[in-house]
Amino acid sequence: MIELSGEIRIFPIVGDPIAQVRSPKFLTEIMESKGINGIVPPLQVKSENIEQFFSTIEQTQNIDGLVVTLPHKTAALTFCDQVTNRASIIGSVNITRRLSDGKFVGDNTDGEAYVTALRNCGGNPEGKRVIQIGVGGAGSAVAYEFLAQGAAELHIFDLDQERLESSVNKLNTQFPSRVFKAISNDPSGMDIVANVTPVGMRESDPTPVPADKLSSDMLYADAITKPAITRLSEAARARGCKASAGADMFDAQALKLVWFMTDPEEQFLARFNEQVKG
Repeated sequence: MIELSGEIRIFPIVGDPIAQVRSPKFLTEIMESKGINGIVPPLQVKSENIEQFFSTIEQTQNIDGLVVTLPHKTAALTFCDQVTNRASIIGSVNITRRLSDGKFVGDNTDGEAYVTALRNCGGNPEGKRVIQIGVGGAGSAVAYEFLAQGAAELHIFDLDQERLESSVNKLNTQFPSRVFKAISNDPSGMDIVANVTPVGMRESDPTPVPADKLSSDMLYADAITKPAITRLSEAARARGCKASAGADMFDAQALKLVWFMTDPEEQFLARFNEQVKG
C-alpha cells in the first residue's frame, strides 16, 4: 500500500502539456502492486526551463527516476550520464534512472512499445511498406524500431524539413536504402500508416493523413492517448483497417518503465549494459 510519508520515493513524469498523460495513475498502481512505496507525479515544465529542472532533479535525493514526455525527450538525452545504444542513435530518452552513485542512465522505449502495440492488434512490420507521420522525439524511436524489426521501406513525412533530413540521414547509416523522405502524407500503396504526432488531440485538428486514402488492407497506428480513439483512428476502423491506439502503446511499455526505474540495481545493470553495447 502506498504510504504518503517522508520515506516515499518519487518518479516524476515531465512534459508540456501534461494533462493528457496516463502514467501518474497506472505506473503508481504498478509500483504499489510490486510493493514499492513510490509515486509518479505529473510535472509541467516549459522548454526554456528544462535545463534548470534537470539540475533540480539531480539535487533532489528522493527522486529515483524520471519519465519524460513531449517536448523534452531530446533534451533528456544530454541530462543522462549514459544511455542505451538505441537512445543514442534515436537522439532522445523517455525513461531515466538514478544509480546508487548518483549518475542518471536512460533509454527510449517508445518505439518498442509502439511496434508491440501494433503487433498485438494483428500487425507485423516485417517486409512491409510503412508511412510514418512525424519524426520528433517519439517519432525517431518509432522509426528506428520499424526498421530494427524488419520493415522493408520506411517513408517519413514531417513538416520540419531540417529535422526530417537529419533523421533520414541518421537512420540510413544504420539501415541503408530502406528509409525515404515522403513527398506528401498520402498513404496510398502503404501497408502500415503510423501517426507519431500530436495531430488529432483536438477536435479541430486536421487528420494526419487523408482519411479517404485509407483502405481495409492497411493497419493504422496512433501514439495519441487522449482522446482514446482519434478521428482518424475511428475513420480507419470504419474502413475496415486494423488499428492500434496510444493507450495500447502505453500498456505495452508500462511494466518496462517501472522495471527500468525500480528493479534491483545489479539485475538492472546486467540488462542495461547489454543494451548499451547494442
